[in-house]
Amino acid sequence: MTDTELQRPAQESAAPQTPARPKKPARTRQVNPVLEQLFGLYPKMFGAQFLPLKLGVFQDLLALHPDLFKREELKVALGLHARSTRYLESVAAGYPRHNLQGVPVEAVAPEHVHHAIVEVFRRRQTRSNQDLRPFVRAQLMAAIKASGLSRDDYALRVQQQDDASNTLLDDAFAELGKQAAKREALLSAFRASGKTPAEFAGMYGMDPSEVSRVIEQGSSSGPVA
Repeated sequence: MTDTELQRPAQESAAPQTPARPKKPARTRQVNPVLEQLFGLYPKMFGAQFLPLKLGVFQDLLALHPDLFKREELKVALGLHARSTRYLESVAAGYPRHNLQGVPVEAVAPEHVHHAIVEVFRRRQTRSNQDLRPFVRAQLMAAIKASGLSRDDYALRVQQQDDASNTLLDDAFAELGKQAAKREALLSAFRASGKTPAEFAGMYGMDPSEVSRVIEQGSSSGPVA
């Protein structure tokens, strides 16, 4: 091995390294300035927890603060707020609409609750490797029951051109139908047995409180009839 060969590794190791590219600073989400003002004025509605806003809140804000908010800027800010996932989650949960002081004033329409549930599901599903359809089905079933509407009336209010959304609705109705059929079968068996609820529950290894609850509900199939 020559002296040149012995020196070569040292020369190569001494070669200047390519400097690493500086990391780009993380983007910070800018908060709409009008929403910041609303947070300062009404922390109960625009603070840590979002609550559904009463209908007509846009006009209320313009009337209360004519010199503070410009009409178009306020409209944009409220639109951003109402389309945020946190706001839609509060609507999907079935919370009532509140005024600017945080006082509940009216129920959210069933179709608004339904559409919020579906939209939140879509957003979560795109970020999750888990199949979230069982969760959204349970939410839709609860919303259908809470609406007090018949199946036809509920479907008429919420049905869309979107096949995926309509499939979710059909799945919820199908599960409610199964539950109603199961209740009806239990009621029929109970009536034919001549037993007390506790005795009937013991015969089939069921929870007595569950049997009593179904009996108290009667044979009504609720909103899926």
